[in-house]
Amino acid sequence: MSADPLHRAGAPQRTPTNPPPNGSGANAIEVRRSTRRRRTVSAYREGDRTVVLIPARMSEAEEQRWVSVMLDKLAAQESKRVLGDAELAERAERLSGQYFDGRARPTSVRWVTNQNTRWGSCTPSEGSIRLSHRLQGMPEYVVDYVLLHELAHLLVPGHGPRFWRLLEAYPRTERARGYLEGVAAADRLPHVPGARSE
Repeated sequence: MSADPLHRAGAPQRTPTNPPPNGSGANAIEVRRSTRRRRTVSAYREGDRTVVLIPARMSEAEEQRWVSVMLDKLAAQESKRVLGDAELAERAERLSGQYFDGRARPTSVRWVTNQNTRWGSCTPSEGSIRLSHRLQGMPEYVVDYVLLHELAHLLVPGHGPRFWRLLEAYPRTERARGYLEGVAAADRLPHVPGARSE
């Protein structure tokens, strides 16, 4: 009886994995283990799946950690591609459907360059949402959080308990808020002078 070709020495072993709730956009994750791979980990999108390549000797805990790291890396790379206003509006519609049962319906969603102290703004009476251009290039889950924040204002104008309950549905709210707070704090730091050449 011949050996299983998928499990022969050096061939990658495939493990379907449920995607963690990280908002990466991929529907499924497939981990492929390889005995030829010693230290490197890589990942790429294949249709609606994310494929993560890891060394065969890696433990389950290391696998989970690396899957999370690689999903974040892919999301960061993908978010560097600047979304146009039309794509931003489509994304807002998708997020409203996913988290607010489609109840938040903006009339316009667009990037603006005149918001340097806010990440986003919303005018509920007009149904308009504006996102700061400074978000462009930030991880996808951060942009999604800001969009959801502004969408929530179409349903609840203030920042009371009802407003924050709406945002609890998004699993990366705290992480995104921490990311934005870190960026804001870094902006306030004094710039370190460059090393002087002799």
